[in-house]
Amino acid sequence: MTDQGFGVVRPLPGNGLVAYEGGLLLVCDANEAAADDLLNALRETAASGGDGRALARRAAQVLAANMAGDPATCAVAGPVGSGVAVLVSGSAAATIGTPSGETRLAGSDSLTWADRLVSGPVERVELSLPGAGHPHPAVRLESGVVHGGGLVGDLTDRPAAPASAPSRHLTSEMPNTAYHIEPDLMQPPPAPVERPPYPLIDQPHAPQGQPSGPQPAPVEQPPLYSTPPEQQQYHTPPEQQAPYLPPQEPSYQPPEQSPYLGSPEPPPYLGSQEQPPPLPEPQQFPSYDEQPSNNGVADQQAQQHMGPPDPYDHAAPPVLGPPDHFDHSGQPQDQQPAEHGDRPLVYGVDCKNDHFNDPRSPYCAVCGIALVHRTLVPYKGPRPSLGVLILDDGTALPLESDYLLGRDPERAPEVAGGSARPAKVTSPDGSVSRRHLRVALDGWDVNLVDLGSVNGTQIQPPGDPNFYDIPPNEPVTIAPGTTVRVGVSRTLRFEAHRG
Repeated sequence: MTDQGFGVVRPLPGNGLVAYEGGLLLVCDANEAAADDLLNALRETAASGGDGRALARRAAQVLAANMAGDPATCAVAGPVGSGVAVLVSGSAAATIGTPSGETRLAGSDSLTWADRLVSGPVERVELSLPGAGHPHPAVRLESGVVHGGGLVGDLTDRPAAPASAPSRHLTSEMPNTAYHIEPDLMQPPPAPVERPPYPLIDQPHAPQGQPSGPQPAPVEQPPLYSTPPEQQQYHTPPEQQAPYLPPQEPSYQPPEQSPYLGSPEPPPYLGSQEQPPPLPEPQQFPSYDEQPSNNGVADQQAQQHMGPPDPYDHAAPPVLGPPDHFDHSGQPQDQQPAEHGDRPLVYGVDCKNDHFNDPRSPYCAVCGIALVHRTLVPYKGPRPSLGVLILDDGTALPLESDYLLGRDPERAPEVAGGSARPAKVTSPDGSVSRRHLRVALDGWDVNLVDLGSVNGTQIQPPGDPNFYDIPPNEPVTIAPGTTVRVGVSRTLRFEAHRG
């Protein structure tokens, strides 16, 4: 949007009322009982400097107070940042043109009214009543209320600025304000000093030739080192260098690779032997408790493991005790058949009471016992309930799947497609949209996504007295204890305890 609101505003022929004040648009049926209240709402919002969102809220309050009969035929629109907020009711319609296409809203498609927050940039906005004609290119509405069947705001056709004398000097007439130095104050540039591309540590600097003529003041040159100052090495004058010491013979270090792993020659410490000396045979002592072995296999294994330990013998010790859920023998865990219904699989850890928890949590969400993560190994299991959303009227929504909150959520495509459950939330002031808010579960996180509602969604983090708007169509993760405001007057709270 621009400072001029909707650019050039043209009325459409018709028998209704159209108004344009402070960049805000209104069309309504002249015979509606709520026409005066809608015009007052437009004037008050424009006088207070409100935007399209504020106008839509005021219009929704007026319509909610006149719900005795059929919905009133009206439409309002106003800029919100680079986008526009629109509300239509009854037989009115709205068309918003953007570079990506057109968005159409009709009040007849809703039981009460339809509202939408369309992201920018916006090129054209049209509000129309039934039977509206086409705009005349020479007719414009600067401000006020006139008879008509609608309004068209065209941002691509902006009014030309009035021709008048320039209020300030032209660029060519303005004084030169560039940085200026008097010639007698300028000094000749210092003579270039040849430096090696990298610092020489073991060699002193070569003396430079003295140029003829007056010499400029010495200029401190920045160091050429790329290493930090604490790691830089500096030249030491020859008279301060330490006396030369002959290098010492390095002490012998055994090779990194073992001489037993494919070495063609014996190691130095074994002399001329071709292989290490055999270990002494262990002595066998008779035992009265000795039981006969099966085919002598146990005796052979016992003889092989007697004597000093071999560092290259990596035989794994047997597993003691009954196997637990960390011993994945046979089919991999990710490929084992799931017996958890429709719950998704996530990585988690078990507390000592076998409660499945978020691996990032310091305490168990069920029994509250501390989780010692250095002794726990995450594994994949069915995700439990992440808590509950408690509405201000006492309704509880268990967080086992996604939800879609709004005034009319049953007809939303997310609910029809089965990706979310409907949760009907209404308000007496009409500030809740038909598709207002989605609660999306991602792993162990609970995310909120405002679906471009007119009155928006706000969150109050735990321990914070303020509410904050969340951006539309972007997921925002909330913590347990967060209070969420849907529209103007409805609230809900996220509780995560599962005990």
